[in-house]
Amino acid sequence: MNYRVKQVAKLSGVSVRTLHHYDEIGLLKPARIGANGYRFYGEAELLTLQQILFYRELGFELSQIKKLLPGGDAEKVAALRSHRKALTQHLARGEQLIRTIDKTIAHLTGKKEMKSKEMFAGFDPKEQARHEKYLVERFGEPMKKRIAESKAKVKDWTKADWERSGERFHGICAELVAALKRGLPAESPEVQELIGRHYQWLKQFWTPTRESYAGHAQLIVDSELRKAYEAHHPELPEFVAMAIERFAQELPSRK
Repeated sequence: MNYRVKQVAKLSGVSVRTLHHYDEIGLLKPARIGANGYRFYGEAELLTLQQILFYRELGFELSQIKKLLPGGDAEKVAALRSHRKALTQHLARGEQLIRTIDKTIAHLTGKKEMKSKEMFAGFDPKEQARHEKYLVERFGEPMKKRIAESKAKVKDWTKADWERSGERFHGICAELVAALKRGLPAESPEVQELIGRHYQWLKQFWTPTRESYAGHAQLIVDSELRKAYEAHHPELPEFVAMAIERFAQELPSRK
């Protein structure tokens, strides 16, 4: 059975825009394209999409997934077994975090006192180090300077500072979602003005150049960073990335 792109989107929960993006980068090609330009997907493509979603859930970026996608049925079975093992470990950590949440609720409501060390059970103290390592490997040694710059800028931030910054980010995202729903193109003046605000918000942490801001756009699409944007709208990561790439072209003339 062949499925049109809208049907695949409905089946999988992946947006039409994202499926188009997967096609454009060669990650998931349709089985065929009709004379009317419609994309059609078969069972093989659905299975490939399932693999992509498994890898996304495990935190892989799109460029890595493209190299990892299995070919024949035997390779797919091996990949699924690997996914199952990783997800089992992930679920175990999730259950630990749920227990930590329950203990914290009980502590705050006065039902049961919680030990200090229990407050952080299930959290991975090495996560930030892994993220920084990834950034350096992806963008080279200059990224170390940017990371140091970011840490220096926020080292004295209070909880209120972080909350204000978060509110700014969520406000920008909300307006970008509104523009997305209105069908405004990423290069439109309205969207570019919003991306200008995003650029200014980002300067709290580091000062992007034309190259590094375009690189940040790619991170929004294919790293853990996309989750912060997907929380507002499933198509927002790709929309923001396209808008940033356009904005970055004019960055030297902007203040």
